[in-house]
Amino acid sequence: MTRARGHVYMGVTNMNSLSQIRHTITYMGLPLLFAMVLHGYALAWMAEKCGDSTAKLQGRLTINPLAHIHPFWTVILPLICVMLPGIPLFGWTKMIPIDHQNMRQSRRDLTLVAAAGIGTNLLLAIASALFLALILTIEPTLSLKKSAEADAFSSPLATLVLRPIAVMALYSVLINVVFVVWNLLPFSPFAGSLILRGLLPLQPGRIFARSERYMMLLFVVLIVFDEQLHVIHAITGTFYEGFSSTILSTALALRPGITE
Repeated sequence: MTRARGHVYMGVTNMNSLSQIRHTITYMGLPLLFAMVLHGYALAWMAEKCGDSTAKLQGRLTINPLAHIHPFWTVILPLICVMLPGIPLFGWTKMIPIDHQNMRQSRRDLTLVAAAGIGTNLLLAIASALFLALILTIEPTLSLKKSAEADAFSSPLATLVLRPIAVMALYSVLINVVFVVWNLLPFSPFAGSLILRGLLPLQPGRIFARSERYMMLLFVVLIVFDEQLHVIHAITGTFYEGFSSTILSTALALRPGITE
């Protein structure tokens, strides 16, 4: 049986004040929950479409957060990361049970399942960017940073209602891009390992599958020593900056009256 997991890994620094911690939890909590839950739902949905109803029978084919949240990995661990300065924020939902033996074409279908999770987060990032652009179209003077100078040019409705929604939309873009980038990594249990295994010819795919446990160990080593090696940070940071900047700039450029 294969298990897929939705991951988040985001650098968060300077969380050394109570107000910053409260701000992070308030504005990132809901977008993070949506990203995790819909990622898990997409995996279960695609698995069911490919012939495997394991996740559905275990109650995972739902957008009810309670079915996907793990008390420690989804709630307690991210809170610990937020409260400890200088460490990345990461966490995951309960693993999605997938039995590839029930699928019609297991290699192809596992690739589709993995792609469904990544694609869902990509669509969420795009939708959030378009929603942010819509808010800024409705209220062009809105500033996402709270300050007396910025508030002087915005209405009370904008500062009290639209700004929190806009900030959450921005965080939703960034969080979902993190999901996309990290799940594209070709290490188990990230979705990228399933995609790569499915795209490889049969024999190389089998060799890759047998070597995944060692690749996971390599990945752990790279994570532990990334501060010195800068391998994982360089790879994920480059793609993260590129994806998020492209999505945001494209969406914001669609506003009426905006020209390059």
